[in-house]
This record gives sequence, structure tokens and C-alpha cells, in this order.
Amino acid sequence: MTREAAPRNNPGWYTPSDLPRELTAYDNPVLDALGVGAAGKVGLLELALTCHGGVTRIQRHYQRVPLHVYRPIYLDERRPDMAFVFVQQFGEGLVQGDRYRIDIDCGPGSATHITTQAATNIYGARQNFATQMINLRVGAGAVLEYLPDPIVPFRGARLFQRTVVTADPEATVILGETLLPGRIAHGEAHVYDLYWAETDARRPDGRLLFADLLRLNPLEGGGSRSLGVLGPYDVIATLHVVSGPGDPARLVTPLREALAAQEDVMSGVSELPNRAGVGVRLLGRTSKAVQAALRAAWNAARLELLGTPAPNLRKG
Repeated sequence: MTREAAPRNNPGWYTPSDLPRELTAYDNPVLDALGVGAAGKVGLLELALTCHGGVTRIQRHYQRVPLHVYRPIYLDERRPDMAFVFVQQFGEGLVQGDRYRIDIDCGPGSATHITTQAATNIYGARQNFATQMINLRVGAGAVLEYLPDPIVPFRGARLFQRTVVTADPEATVILGETLLPGRIAHGEAHVYDLYWAETDARRPDGRLLFADLLRLNPLEGGGSRSLGVLGPYDVIATLHVVSGPGDPARLVTPLREALAAQEDVMSGVSELPNRAGVGVRLLGRTSKAVQAALRAAWNAARLELLGTPAPNLRKG
């Protein structure tokens, strides 16, 4: 991606195409607040990171409020080359009509960890919905960990998220997401309207490696608690490990062993299509249990692929 290739003021740049019909049914004018495209409704973040002098640094940076980042920090004593970048957001969360786009380009040989400062709240919508597009490019020999804090959908929330990973065959990507049931303290558990999260991974030539879809519509059929969806569980998390060269089967056993020791969590580990890596799905009754299991899986993948354990991110 080049600077000239980013028509940032064109709605087509930050508006997802090919939206599912369930979302287009909600695509109405926002009557009681700022509409789509208004100031403060379009969050853009573009980062290009390169390895320079044995350390990963930000080479190019563009941000538009409400999305922003500060300079990277270096938290991992065993990987002093890895840049840790915390994505922050002005305001308390996404509301209807918000359109976010994040583009991160990790150059060859770089090592980057992207996370958020806090959980992402999705507020209830009456006329429209919120979207988030995440595009991750990872060059040869590069490592990217993209592990944001959980998403918390409030009553009536509607979110469409599309994540596209373009990974070189020699790259390593660890990609995670966690969905909480909502504001449990307010009596809200899976009372959002729609949560739709797509994840695609491709090679630089466009070849599809795998596609994953998490679609939850509590208003439909038996709701999110039906046996075929979440059953008795409230929290769901996913970890995709795109493992680069080598046999992805070598990751399955250490990940399963790490998750077998986690209490109060149902887990599944399987190879991804096209020998792309390994996928992990977690279900649990509490955020604490699922987050502990997700960290255990991240740590096991790190030990196998990078030879170093997961660091403490100092989030409290």
C-alpha cells in the first residue's frame, strides 16, 4: 500500500463492500445523531513497520481520530527487536454509523505485536450499524501478533468486522479475537442484534488460504445459547496461527496440551486448510477463564514458533 493508493476521503475506502443482507437491512440514515462519514465517525489508522538496526520501528504512520497510537514500546526482553503497539480510541466505543479501517504493513524481517489499550465497546443501534475493516500485510521472515482486547456488544449492538491477512510463505502470524456476552452487570447477555466477523488469510498473489466466519444473531431461531451455537457458554475466542514454513501439525500437540490444563473452558485445535497453520476455538462461562486459555494457547504457539514465551503486557 502506498500513500497515493489511499483515497482516505472516499467512502469506498472505509466502507466494506459485499455486506451481508442482514447488515444492509440495517443500513438506514442516522436520524438522531451524526450520520455515516461525519467528522469523528471515520477512524483510520495506517502503519508501516520495518526492521532497522535490528529493531522494528514505525516507518510510516497516518491516523484519523478516533483511532490513534503512540510510539511503540519494547516489552519483551527475549525479543528486544519486537515493537509493541497499543491501538487507542478516543471515546468509549463504536456507535451506529462508525466506520473504522486499520491497515498494518509489516516489512520483511520485522517483529510486531499489535493490541488495544482496553476492551472495545459496541453501543446499541437504532437505525444503522458499526463496521471495522482490518488489513494486515506480513512480509518474508516477519512476525506479527495481532491480539486486541475483547469486544463487548451492548444491548441492540450491530457490528460487522472484516479482517484480511496477507502473509508471505515465510511469515508468522498469530491472530486472536474474543467476544464477551455484553454488560453482565446490567443484565445484558447476548442481547445484541448482530455480530458478524469475517477472517480471510491469503498469500501475496491473492491465493486464499482459509476463511473463517463467526456470525451470532441472538434474535434468530434458538438464539446464541442454542446447543448448536454457544450452548451453556457465554464467551467465545478464536486464535489463528499462520505458521509459515514447516509442518503445521507440529503445533497441534503443544496447543492441545496447553489447553488441556485450562479449567472451565471447552477448546478445539485443528489444522487450517492449505497447510496454513492451526486454528483454535475456545468457549467458556467467564472472561477470566477464556482469556487465561487464550494466553496459554498464544504462549504455546510462541514457544514452538519463536522459541520465547508470551511476555507480560502490563495491562493490570
